[in-house]
Amino acid sequence: MLDFVLRGSRRYWIWMISLGAITALGFYYYVVQLKTGLVITGLGRDNTWGLYTAQMNFLVGVAAGGVMLVLPYYLHNYKKFGKITILGEFLAVPALCMCLLFLLIHLGKPSRFMNVFLHPTPTAMVFWDSMVIMAYLVLNLVLGWTMLEAERKLVAPPAWTKPLIYLSIPMAFAIHTVTAFLYCGVAGRSFWLTAILAPRFLASAFAAGPSLLILLAFLIRKLTKFDSGKEAIQTLAIIVTYGLLANIFFLVCEVFVAFYSNIPGHKAHFIYLYAGLDGKSMMVPWMWTSVVLLAIAAVLLIIPATRKREPILGISCAMVFLGIWIDKGLGLMAGGFSPNPFHQVVEYMPTLPESIIAVGVWAIGALILTVLYKVVVSVKEEVMA
Repeated sequence: MLDFVLRGSRRYWIWMISLGAITALGFYYYVVQLKTGLVITGLGRDNTWGLYTAQMNFLVGVAAGGVMLVLPYYLHNYKKFGKITILGEFLAVPALCMCLLFLLIHLGKPSRFMNVFLHPTPTAMVFWDSMVIMAYLVLNLVLGWTMLEAERKLVAPPAWTKPLIYLSIPMAFAIHTVTAFLYCGVAGRSFWLTAILAPRFLASAFAAGPSLLILLAFLIRKLTKFDSGKEAIQTLAIIVTYGLLANIFFLVCEVFVAFYSNIPGHKAHFIYLYAGLDGKSMMVPWMWTSVVLLAIAAVLLIIPATRKREPILGISCAMVFLGIWIDKGLGLMAGGFSPNPFHQVVEYMPTLPESIIAVGVWAIGALILTVLYKVVVSVKEEVMA
């Protein structure tokens, strides 16, 4: 089926070459980082995690969001998701590849990544996080490819896929839960030391992941003859709505507990993010942008009349995706490290090379996604013909 990748229009090849050029630029700056070290980034003693880790954290959620298709389709026999489930499974593959790449470039030296497996530490969350991410990546790639090949041959999927499908469902919850536990285990960071961090991660994942999938389904429908189905997209929109409302509710709970308890160490992080602290307010416009985007999206998605209008639904999903990217990526990192255990605010700003490397990784993810979706669409069109 990979031969489908080598066939495409002029627009398709321009897109692929453009992504390749961006990837090459990111790789160039990554080589510079390998030679000079992480000194070219904005990281330091007070901010040891930054843009790379924020992207990894967000993309784990995008990958986990695919379970919202797998669970209804395979466990509850919801056939309306028949056409779009494969898109969710294949969306997880580039998302998880990017997660591993961001983890790799953050380590400074690629050889250090192998130490996680050559010298495993069962008490370290990073070991379990790496294991579940790689396992979920393999599961989605194998299952998605096998299902697609069976569909192309007009035969039933092999019997061995069923237990793997059932395994992938708890694995989807595990990848983001373990990621949350990774943050909870960092000493002296009260912003992350909360029991509902994992539920917050999952709620945001079930909003951001399906939101991106809806946008991709709209794009595929516009560029090809493949249509995921209006009813499937509307059902997915309802899932986004519930995930978004749960995410907002958990955030309100966090803010209430921090200020009602009146514990200075807990309040300081939220004050810094939303109002500024000690004259430092770099994150304030970002966080309020996130709040406004998520609030408007919630209203538009709750009202059936606006949710069912696809142009408005597309705008709402874009706002959800961007709002959660700010809150869960930039906000989570900045809020966790500022103020530091000495109650000082040391702001973090990604450098240009650091940003270009991150964009390069996103370009790699877009390349992988394009290849996989090109195969999916080609097979679907062949079967329909």
